[in-house]
Amino acid sequence: GLAFPAVLCNANSNYFKKKGVNVRMYDVVALGELLIDFVHQGNNDVGYPLMQGNPGGAPGNFLSTLSKFGAKTGFLGKVGSDRFGRMLVKTFRDAGVETKGILVDDRYFTTLAFVTLDDSGDREFSFARKPGADTMLTIDELPKDLVTETKVFHFGTLSMTGEPARSTTKEAVRMAKEAGAMITFDPNLRRPLWSSMELAREQMLWGLRHADVVKIGQDELEFIFEGQDFKDSAKKLVEDFGVKLVFATMGKEGCYFINRQGSGQVPTFQEVKTIDTTGAGDIFGGSAVYQVFASGVAPEQLSTERLAEIVRFANAAASLSTTKHGGIPSIPSKEEVEAFLSRGV
Repeated sequence: GLAFPAVLCNANSNYFKKKGVNVRMYDVVALGELLIDFVHQGNNDVGYPLMQGNPGGAPGNFLSTLSKFGAKTGFLGKVGSDRFGRMLVKTFRDAGVETKGILVDDRYFTTLAFVTLDDSGDREFSFARKPGADTMLTIDELPKDLVTETKVFHFGTLSMTGEPARSTTKEAVRMAKEAGAMITFDPNLRRPLWSSMELAREQMLWGLRHADVVKIGQDELEFIFEGQDFKDSAKKLVEDFGVKLVFATMGKEGCYFINRQGSGQVPTFQEVKTIDTTGAGDIFGGSAVYQVFASGVAPEQLSTERLAEIVRFANAAASLSTTKHGGIPSIPSKEEVEAFLSRGV
């Protein structure tokens, strides 16, 4: 697996006690939702959508990208004791993700997401999750080594929409940070899952205040900081929230990035034939985090030139993923991304 450099972990962590010897078991561990995405594949003869099932959930797409690129990863989550839950565990095991932190619970059903697409491939979500197994994860169910023995701990907001998963997420973030992990965060707003938009904003702000590296959509920044230009909001995260590096994705416009060294914007690749954007943002995030941590430079110290290269790689990975259906099944290999970039497109 990929050995993420020691410089990227907090100086007060146990990581340094063995004089640079890697004592962390995992490169990246993520906590969050595991679900089945049913993606629109056209309509039947009476106009109802035909749906194709794929493994999904933002943290799972993110982790699977890192695993495909060579990182040692682990997942913390819960699925139902049903066929979909068993399929998800197998999918992540096959993807090289440590699955001992995925709990199977016969009291709840695996969450299902129904993703319909418009003519441009953009998505609209409906969820079967009342409650879904992913929302019922408790802190006592987590294998503690997956929380405390990782260099990078990642979370999103779908595990923060309700209890007990919300408290579990926050306690896991606290434990990981205390153990010296770098914290990465993706707010990933899904409006139908929140009881109120005020609660959504409150929980997203909590995540932003506890994160070192953030991948966030332009629309999410505009939601959190109403009335502000999203680039000003990204700057606010660095200057006022203590975030070390922000990737603000802009859909077809590419990505804006900012850290203490500066900021920039990298366009995406318009020439690919997009058929499904499911998981593209998560694949961007996993690709960007892979490149950041493989660089050997702390996120806040990366130059704007190096960050532009990182974003170009992540844009390429995300763009290639949109040429196939689903999230995890569409993740390109590192070699495919590099070949795409080498063509000078």
